[in-house]
Amino acid sequence: DLQICQHRAPTCCTKKMEESYQAAVRRERTQSIQALNFELKYMIVGHITAFQEAFESLLRFAENRTSSLFETAYRPMAKEATEPVKELFTDISLYILGAETTVESAVLRFFDSLFPLVYSRLINPGITDLSEDYTECLRLTRQDINPFGRYSKNMVTELSKSLWASRMLSQALSLGIEVINTTEHAALTKECSKALVKMQYCPHCQGLTLIRPCVGYCLNVMRGCLASVSELDAQWREYISTLEYLTNEMAASHDLEIALTGIRNSINEAILHAQLNGPQLSTTVDKVCGQPKQQEGNLSSDNIVPVKEATEIQTFVMAHASLNNKRREFINYMKRSRTFYASIAERLCDGDLVMRDSSTCWNGEDVV
Repeated sequence: DLQICQHRAPTCCTKKMEESYQAAVRRERTQSIQALNFELKYMIVGHITAFQEAFESLLRFAENRTSSLFETAYRPMAKEATEPVKELFTDISLYILGAETTVESAVLRFFDSLFPLVYSRLINPGITDLSEDYTECLRLTRQDINPFGRYSKNMVTELSKSLWASRMLSQALSLGIEVINTTEHAALTKECSKALVKMQYCPHCQGLTLIRPCVGYCLNVMRGCLASVSELDAQWREYISTLEYLTNEMAASHDLEIALTGIRNSINEAILHAQLNGPQLSTTVDKVCGQPKQQEGNLSSDNIVPVKEATEIQTFVMAHASLNNKRREFINYMKRSRTFYASIAERLCDGDLVMRDSSTCWNGEDVV
């Protein structure tokens, strides 16, 4: 009554043992693929973590640098600018990590929040009544009168170019993990589990517990069983090429580090542009939002306190070098894994599973 290990010689197997063998080969196949996947998955997960840490370090540096601009050059609005600056960099971080947002919406939201502060603290520092309604009117007016000139749009363009590659790379790394996980849990067909039992356990029914499969036989069985996994080869090679392209994009002209550290200068240029056009802006705002209460004379601004940037620059240089090194290490490793899915049968038939150094092996029917 045996279904798989049928042999003309006497057998010590039963149908129940065949069922146990089928459960065993399913378990072993999953464990074998998990073992092969482990190093690849470990490298990708490790680099996801490393990239995120480097991104966060660069974002913190750029945020501190931007905050120091307000503390040094625009002291009257420094405290109130803290929240919009924080929100801007949080939005950038979320964008890189794949959130449903855009660089444009993050940057323009920041300038919407910035305009009421620039208008009431720098252009018209005598304003005392900055009500919610008046602030909201200034926010909405910003979109129509464009007080920051081309600088707000330029900032969107520069950041979009560099952050796009970082976002795509972050998503691609996560996709890689999903693909690998899928291969681990791919179901075995009945034909495959029978073929694996015949290859690995049917010799046991003849008392041949030390005989292992012949290499050619093992490769034929594994290739048949892993046909669906091997089909991933073309897509995996394309995936590696995409990773290579994205890392090159990040390292080339659309450099993430340069774009992030340039945020401070973009904001400074935008504020200077608004100040230079202060009288025209005031005329337009007065027509749209009315005239708020004014205090005689300008508000006295606090003394400018220089910010210690030496430590921050050192941190940035280290984060910059770290990110570049991580990119190089990672892409070199991933290039070596190009043939991962094409050669998976060969690797599963390597090691202890097959008989390599002996002329005696199991061919599925007999010892040869």
